[in-house]
Amino acid sequence: MKQELTNLWKDWRLHTIVLAIVLLTETIGTHSFTVGPGVVLLLPMLYAIIIGLGLFFTPLIKEKQSKNAEPLIVLGVTLLIAKIGVIIGPSLPQIIEAGPALLLQEFGNLGTIFIALPVAIMLGLKRESIGMTHSVAREPNVGLIMDKYGFNSPEGRGVMAIYIFGTVFGAVFMGLISGFLATLTPLNPLSFAMASGIGSGSMMAAASGSLVAAFPQMENDILAFAGASNLLSLSTGLYMSIFIGLPLTEKLYDIMTRRKSTSSRVEKGA
Repeated sequence: MKQELTNLWKDWRLHTIVLAIVLLTETIGTHSFTVGPGVVLLLPMLYAIIIGLGLFFTPLIKEKQSKNAEPLIVLGVTLLIAKIGVIIGPSLPQIIEAGPALLLQEFGNLGTIFIALPVAIMLGLKRESIGMTHSVAREPNVGLIMDKYGFNSPEGRGVMAIYIFGTVFGAVFMGLISGFLATLTPLNPLSFAMASGIGSGSMMAAASGSLVAAFPQMENDILAFAGASNLLSLSTGLYMSIFIGLPLTEKLYDIMTRRKSTSSRVEKGA
């Protein structure tokens, strides 16, 4: 184990490529453009994933670098969770001031379990569906799954698949859907501002940007509610996943797969 860690830190090719990608993507910066009432946000993380994926199919990245990069993902997520933990304490007064509506909105994120899990099982996914559907699969949730199941587990592959998908398409989707729904439905725009705070800064920025573009007279209120909602999701979302989301997903998965296997045996017997 010690030798493996030594080899990991001495993999200068991997560290050099990662540094080059970071410098390049940060130089490109953040760009956005509007599509109707929606805003599409292009972030450095998106460029980094695309460039890294492209380099994997070149001679620059070998299997050694790919294997060595796996534990670094866990390390990076661990540092992020530590940062979130530091944020939670000073932000408690803001969370209390946000009121019951914002506190209860976290339960809405559990809808991913009841809607997405049955679909995933119907599509034939196994335990990958637990990692994919227990939450919106942002950084704290990735850390939770990595800690409990490991990076190479089915659950780990599931949560990473949704994390990457959300990074590539999440901000685009949130930016478009919030603007379209806010302008097409009679609901208060502040309700969409609250819904945009799911624990992802990029998705919140895209969604609130669309709302501000559609309702410029409410800019301050939209940004305030979106920020408070996102802060709550970052502060309480991980605990919601630990104590409710993940256990509930595992229980429902066991029930659904048991019924599915029972019905299959009955059909074969008939």
